[in-house]
Amino acid sequence: MLHIDNPILEFKDVSVSYTPGKNAVNQVSASIERNKITAIMGPSGCGKSTLLRAVNRMHELYPDIRITGEILIDNQNILTMNPMEVRRIAGMVFQRPNPFPTMSIYENVIAGYSLNGIRLSKKEKDELVETNLKNVGLWDEVKDALLKKGTFLSGGQQQRLCIARALALKPEVLLMDEPTSALDPIATNRIEELLLELKKDYTIVIVTHNMGQAARISDYSMFMYLGQLVEYDETQVMFTNPADSRTEEYLSGQFG
Repeated sequence: MLHIDNPILEFKDVSVSYTPGKNAVNQVSASIERNKITAIMGPSGCGKSTLLRAVNRMHELYPDIRITGEILIDNQNILTMNPMEVRRIAGMVFQRPNPFPTMSIYENVIAGYSLNGIRLSKKEKDELVETNLKNVGLWDEVKDALLKKGTFLSGGQQQRLCIARALALKPEVLLMDEPTSALDPIATNRIEELLLELKKDYTIVIVTHNMGQAARISDYSMFMYLGQLVEYDETQVMFTNPADSRTEEYLSGQFG
């Protein structure tokens, strides 16, 4: 497996089960490099989204789920931290754009602060909104409509708004669960270009079933199958010379 010298995020023997005795993620160990894009690929049901959501402590929304092993961000085991703190340092963007429907575009960007009871001055709010909408290339499109609901935007704009909302809390890691699967090719292309920009300041982990997307934007790729991490390498290496026959079969479209 790949060796990363100074990882920001580490999985150490992580297993996740929804039902006793059956692991959706089975003993995954991997280190994620800072300021790079790491793609997690694999067929449906292979555990890739489950692994990603464990980093954001999303699994705690389900009563019977069990997680073992360690997940470290900056050498701190996030499984022993306050979930709110974890969600601040590991922002999450989901498959379908989900701006909060009752909130304006402005309120959506700073929602992480208001929902966590963090008080900000009007000036701080204004700056956060402008900076983060600029970061996702949305400011010029919406600056005259900040008080309109986020739901009136197009799908691609809504997803960029959700990315701005995640970035507003200044996370260290940005987790993305198939963030373009509900978008058209043009909106997908805009998001991909945005992620290549954002990796200067953030570490991005993206779950995707779109191999073309992984090849275009990721520095590293993980291939998961039946809950196991089969292969993890530089994307270029994995796509041109996969080490495991299952990876090769997946990449050549024989299953998945």
